Amino acid sequence: MALPAWNEPGVKRGTMIRGALWLIQEIGEGGTFTKEDVRDAFQGVAQADRRIRDLRGYGWVIHTSTDDARLASEQQRFVKQGVAVWDPAARKAAEAQHAVTSKERQAALERDEFMCTVCGISSAEPYLDDSNQTAALVVVRRMTVMPDGTEITLLVTECKRCRAGRGTVPARADEVLQAAAELDESDRRRLLRWIERGQRKPSPADRVWSAYRRLPEDARSAVRSSLSR
Repeated sequence: MALPAWNEPGVKRGTMIRGALWLIQEIGEGGTFTKEDVRDAFQGVAQADRRIRDLRGYGWVIHTSTDDARLASEQQRFVKQGVAVWDPAARKAAEAQHAVTSKERQAALERDEFMCTVCGISSAEPYLDDSNQTAALVVVRRMTVMPDGTEITLLVTECKRCRAGRGTVPARADEVLQAAAELDESDRRRLLRWIERGQRKPSPADRVWSAYRRLPEDARSAVRSSLSR
């Protein structure tokens, strides 16, 4: 059966699926690519390189310079194709084998303070850029790069919008840098720590806010009244 084109016009596919097809059709097994190549191919798509890394969870083999000393630090090599993620049946079967249990999900949610580790939004909280849309949290297995370059698979909490790798409007690097420059020194240091960790670490106020969001309405009213005194 012929593979669908990775950039077929008018057809909506997830970034991970498009990334898998792009690797096969544009890079080929044994070929190398860089993050810049990914950005050029998936212009305006947030976290496209991360979605391609997610293919490792489906048996795709993608090496970095940590795995293959012949690669430059910015290079990656597409070594071997894994599960055909564009095939719903094949993907469903693979996901069933690595499904997150209820116990694992609850433990991850509690560890992450019931907040998205990418954008920091709490469950059922409206998005700032779209108040008609509220966050739904999911726990997923995510390949994570540690500071020493090794990769491990962790359970992480993400909202469905961050998991899809999209917002309502694609972010621009110049706007992000301008906004970062307007932060005070302590906030810039905190931002840098988030960037280095690859996830947002909640502040004490964030944790209280997330806990407040989970209170029943009568308890919220009591908290509001107490704090307003």
